[in-house]
Amino acid sequence: MTLEIATLGGGCFWVTEAVFQQIRGVKRVEPGYSGGHIKYPSSEAVSEGYTGHAEVVQMYFDSAVVSYRVLLETFFAIHNPTTLNRQGNDVGNEYRSVIYFHTKEQEAMARQLISEVASSWEAPIMTELSGVTEFYPAEEYHQNYFKVNRQQEYCAMVVAPKVDQVRKFFTKKMAA
Repeated sequence: MTLEIATLGGGCFWVTEAVFQQIRGVKRVEPGYSGGHIKYPSSEAVSEGYTGHAEVVQMYFDSAVVSYRVLLETFFAIHNPTTLNRQGNDVGNEYRSVIYFHTKEQEAMARQLISEVASSWEAPIMTELSGVTEFYPAEEYHQNYFKVNRQQEYCAMVVAPKVDQVRKFFTKKMAA
């Protein structure tokens, strides 16, 4: 089995991590930071908005089980790609919609899917598309956040509904 890498940012990484952990073929999901100009940023520095980093997840997936296209379809289903630097009540450039492609094939697929989904939104797609940049894993307490903190208010009010939404629309792609 050869694993591929995908790096996506669609708001708070607690949401994206929890969602992609559900997808069959996704072997590992790690929240972290990409796209900024400071090495080894802290969560606090990123949330202050001056590092330029986005909250992202980097995932390793088996493309024989789940395609990059399906991951992108899921990505566009769980966040609003038309808002600049915002997802719901999470506001700041760290919450921007971004796809960091690892290969020319990923770039082409991302461009194609952005073009396809654009007509289903009333506003222009604001998703940033960029070649992969340095990925910095988030602090340990952010890892598996939803799994460990399901009863926490943000998890119950924001993360759980997104996980449920994806389960409804992508049931066949869910892990056992």
